[in-house]
Amino acid sequence: MTGDEQHELTSTLWRWQSAGGTAWWFVSVDGVAADALSATALVRRLESGRRAGFGSVKVTVRIGGSRWQTSAFPMKEEGWSIPVKAAVRKAEGLNEGDPVTITIGF
Repeated sequence: MTGDEQHELTSTLWRWQSAGGTAWWFVSVDGVAADALSATALVRRLESGRRAGFGSVKVTVRIGGSRWQTSAFPMKEEGWSIPVKAAVRKAEGLNEGDPVTITIGF
C-alpha cells in the first residue's frame, strides 16, 4: 500500500440513503486511525493553506483482496467514514451490517 501511515481496523458496513433514494455504503473509522486521519487533515490544511473538499483525506484502502483509492470524510459526530464501492462489496461478498476488516494507508 502507498502512504507513510497505515492502520488496520474492523468496522461495520453501513448504508446511507439520500432523500432521492440513492444509497451509498460506508465503513466508519474511529479510535487511533481516526485520530491519525484528523492529524493528517490538519497538517495538510496548514501546509496548503486550504481545506480539501469536505475536509477529506485521500486514502488507499484494502478489504480482503480488493484495493482502491478513495477519500475518507470527517463525520459530524466523531470519526471518519470511507465509501465502499459496489465492485468491492460484490467481490468481497459484503452486505449491510457485515463486520469488515480494512487497512487504510495515507
